[in-house]
Amino acid sequence: MSVDLGDLSAFVAVARAKGFRDAARAGKASASGLSEAVRRLEARLGVRLLNRTTRSVVLTEAGHGLLERLGPALSEVESALDVVNGFRERPAGSLRLNVPVSAARLVLPNIVPPFLAAYPGIRLEVIAEESFVDVLAAGCDAGIRYEERLEQDMIAVPIGPRVQRFATAASPAYLDRHGRPDHPVDLLRHACLRGRFPSGAMMTPWEFEREGEVVRVDPEGPLTVGIGGAVDLAVDAAIAGVGIVGLFEDWLRPYFSSGALEPILEPWWQAFTGPFLYYSGRRLVPAPLRAFIDFIRASADQR
Repeated sequence: MSVDLGDLSAFVAVARAKGFRDAARAGKASASGLSEAVRRLEARLGVRLLNRTTRSVVLTEAGHGLLERLGPALSEVESALDVVNGFRERPAGSLRLNVPVSAARLVLPNIVPPFLAAYPGIRLEVIAEESFVDVLAAGCDAGIRYEERLEQDMIAVPIGPRVQRFATAASPAYLDRHGRPDHPVDLLRHACLRGRFPSGAMMTPWEFEREGEVVRVDPEGPLTVGIGGAVDLAVDAAIAGVGIVGLFEDWLRPYFSSGALEPILEPWWQAFTGPFLYYSGRRLVPAPLRAFIDFIRASADQR
């Protein structure tokens, strides 16, 4: 059975975007053209792939199965075609990255603008989320994660600061009312602002270290926020005096400089290895990704 590669690509685009209009906007195509392509594919296969309503597009069981196998396969096709980019003076094409919100906020702002200026033919898409995903199955070329979250059989390249710290802070007004902790266990007597991952799991206990002594505390408080998009709410609540926030030091540093937040227990802040760009070692590396890897390596050499 032969099917049109363009029709398969249209199906994947619509399935990932969960709608014809969103897929059309992302791919600079027409919604009607995508709809017709999916109809042709369904007719050719003799099975419905999408259930359509006026408000949504939902994969059928057959659609789920096809998307699961087709996504990585199309990525391989795109990679193979992209080899031609290596013969251009300047690589061109698309590059999709799956990154945690912290990387989108703290790492990429110093990298993306000069990278796009150096490679005007590359179109970069950044998907920021906290869920652990298979980057290839998600249609991404690479991801950014921390060492303990790296997937097996992946090549990892350091990106951004190599050492980061987990910091704790509160507003001066809160600390004036409730006192300033001298030891991590003192946090158990304070209101602390916690985080929850998209999976539903609570953020791991706060970990501190000083002169070889490691202390883990699991504090409680009046506010829990979703890790990722709602983290700024926890920061705003801390500034308003609701409680103590624990977050990346780089995220909180502007508020230290302005005086809105006061660092606490700084001698105990634990350092950890910075993030890595990771990608599959089992496939051809697309030219836009190769350019990005070379760019971050060159930037690291210049520091």
